[in-house]
Amino acid sequence: MKSAKRRQFLMQSGILSAAAVIPSWQKKGFPPRSSNQQIPAILGGKSTIKAENWVKWPIWDKENDEKILLEVMRSGVWSRAQTVNLFEKEWAKTIGTSRCLTVVNGTQALTVAINQAHLGPGDEILVTPYTFVASIQAILANGCIPVFVDINPETFQMDTLKVEAKISKRTKAILAVHILGLPCDMVHLLEIAKKHQLIVIEDACQAPLAEINHQQIGSFGLAGCFSFQNSKNIAIGEGGAIVSNDHGFMDRCYSFHNLGLPFGIATGSINSGSFMQGTKVRFTEYQAAIGLAQLARLESQTQVRNERAAYLSSLLKNIPGILPYQLYPSVTRAAFHLFPFRYNPSEFKGLSRAHFLQALQAEGVPCSGGYTALNTQVFIQEAFESKHFKKLYTEEELTYSTYMNQNQCPLNDQLCQEAVWFTQNLLLGSKEDMDLIFQSIQKIHREAESIKKKLQP
Repeated sequence: MKSAKRRQFLMQSGILSAAAVIPSWQKKGFPPRSSNQQIPAILGGKSTIKAENWVKWPIWDKENDEKILLEVMRSGVWSRAQTVNLFEKEWAKTIGTSRCLTVVNGTQALTVAINQAHLGPGDEILVTPYTFVASIQAILANGCIPVFVDINPETFQMDTLKVEAKISKRTKAILAVHILGLPCDMVHLLEIAKKHQLIVIEDACQAPLAEINHQQIGSFGLAGCFSFQNSKNIAIGEGGAIVSNDHGFMDRCYSFHNLGLPFGIATGSINSGSFMQGTKVRFTEYQAAIGLAQLARLESQTQVRNERAAYLSSLLKNIPGILPYQLYPSVTRAAFHLFPFRYNPSEFKGLSRAHFLQALQAEGVPCSGGYTALNTQVFIQEAFESKHFKKLYTEEELTYSTYMNQNQCPLNDQLCQEAVWFTQNLLLGSKEDMDLIFQSIQKIHREAESIKKKLQP
């Protein structure tokens, strides 16, 4: 009875596709397929996966989600007020911190946190090269230099065994990025930070509700930063948050995000006077209303994502050339904003990753190759050549060729050529959907030679 109620709840929440009501195939083999279904779609076969298999994202439950949003819209109070305060209270409670501050997006959460950690010109911040560009741009926006630490390709995360070799007298902080929603090795990273007296800021933009030793990601360092952009596990369209247990730090963040006005000053107040340089990146009431609606189902969705990811990984690891992610032993839960694996073309008769992705997409499985290497992108050189940086650093310190030589990340370069991603909404489908992904890759593996001949004549 309990299981039936849970299934009914998940269906109502849009978490399970209609296929979820079919009993899961428990055998290692699968029901017989027609000969046309055994042929990869890219070779003229029939795909068994349709677009409606996948949960449409973001989810909006008109029945349950609109009440609070309509109340806010009809109130005419749209700038930051009580609904934002309520969301911040609930998000801090969810992450297990004493404070939360919302801002317009995850990029600004990182930018504000770095700024109010008193990091700036002359400071180096250690960071992974396998991350979204915002992680690096937030560092550069504060006049700091990003120093790249190569990755562990098995976990897709910064390799903490390589961190200490990158520490210099200018190193002041580590930006710990939990990329793809998979926690990085915080246990070892915190030991290093303590030893060298470094600030730790967590980029948890893709990792809400992930845990290390049952402690929420985002609650380990001075600050944890989150994103609520439309693709994220908690989608608001745009939005971000900073969480911390340091009240002085959070007071400064609040002032900085609100035109430098003292903490506690109401939105729209103009007669108190600003006491610090600030910006204006405040959250709105209607964003908070959408966030509260999404937050109500985040826990159940996170549970489903973890269950589906574990099941899909258990299947895919049996296909030669498919190497699913690995989690660190301390990880008690991941967020799975993305489901990643590495693709080895040599096990697919030399079929390139680009053509593997093309064949998989033809089967009806949305997928991508993920990030390109960040440490080689021209925006870093552009920053170094800017008037701003030239006033902050010497010509020698901004020699881009020297910087590039010191920031080579060969394993990351390789990973950027091997990675394959599935987005988090695929993991909200049924176990049968995961079976279909597995079968699709099996077909491609079996017919890799023929696919290669067709696509690479």
